[in-house]
Amino acid sequence: MTPKHHHIRTPLLAGLLAAVLFGAATPASKALLNSLSPFQLAGLLYLGGAAGVIPLVLKEAKLAIPWRLPKQTRLQLLGAVVFGGLLGPVLLLLGLQIASSASVALWLNLELVATVFMGHFFFRDRLTRSSVMAASGTLLAAGLLSASEGAAGVWAGLLVLLACICWGLDNHLTALIDDISPAQTTFWKGAAAGPINLLLGLLLTGYQVTVSMGLIAFVVGVLAYGTSIVLYIASAQQLGATRSQIIFSSSPFFGVLLSALLLGESISLLQALAMILIAGSLAALVLEEHAHEHLHSKIEHDHWHPLDDQHHDHEHTRGIHVGWHSHWHVHNPSVHTHAHWPDLHHRHEH
Repeated sequence: MTPKHHHIRTPLLAGLLAAVLFGAATPASKALLNSLSPFQLAGLLYLGGAAGVIPLVLKEAKLAIPWRLPKQTRLQLLGAVVFGGLLGPVLLLLGLQIASSASVALWLNLELVATVFMGHFFFRDRLTRSSVMAASGTLLAAGLLSASEGAAGVWAGLLVLLACICWGLDNHLTALIDDISPAQTTFWKGAAAGPINLLLGLLLTGYQVTVSMGLIAFVVGVLAYGTSIVLYIASAQQLGATRSQIIFSSSPFFGVLLSALLLGESISLLQALAMILIAGSLAALVLEEHAHEHLHSKIEHDHWHPLDDQHHDHEHTRGIHVGWHSHWHVHNPSVHTHAHWPDLHHRHEH
């Protein structure tokens, strides 16, 4: 293999493994709910997620302390913790208790719909024709999945939809955070939300967590919510956000496949049709390039950014060649047109 091919193949494999690990979270959580309550499991998964990104945090050599951040950043991080770390996972697991793992894995694509519509109505990221097509296809697929699950599917679908709304808001809030890196945002989200949900679970349903089940849930969190993000960021730094996002968008389909292989769930005709609709919807969205004009007024701040983000044109310290880093910036007022593809959340931490 030539060095060039090796350079491409490694981040491709990293992105694919990230998708597999994230997709595996749904069937693994379905199995763990036989022993743990949704609050307990959510707490352990997100504690594991925080632990899983520690290698990235250590590489940065500077841990941001939330209460020392600017007020706006503190509020954005608090919102991410509440909606993305506390409410989202519990709502998802409540839905997962009453629906099949395969259906829930596909319902998670409703996060795309929530993120797109919130962007249009609240965050000035206007809907395009491709966005509308993608959202409509995903909603139709969600309806088919609810029908395939019967009455329980309606309630489960609503719970998963609420979870995806929470994560859609989380996506936009974390995308606005400039003062800490995506890895540190993920770390603080899990470190804050994990213990709270675990404590609530212990208070509400009593002590049900055996050492072995607790350890398994924690490891699932490390792999599915921590290591997967580390691998995704590593892939995105080499391939770019667009190509790595396309790879990561396969995670729900791995969830369906693993639900069939590990839990013995059958894949119905409606579920297969939903998969086709979702695949087409994702293709319409991630292959769309759009551009709009950004106005940057003069600001001074300590800002995390990747080396190749196209609008930080200052000289970098010798030794900084790739990846995320932080230093003091003085931005002069500027207007530029920035082309990008819509990205999903957890990947805003990305």
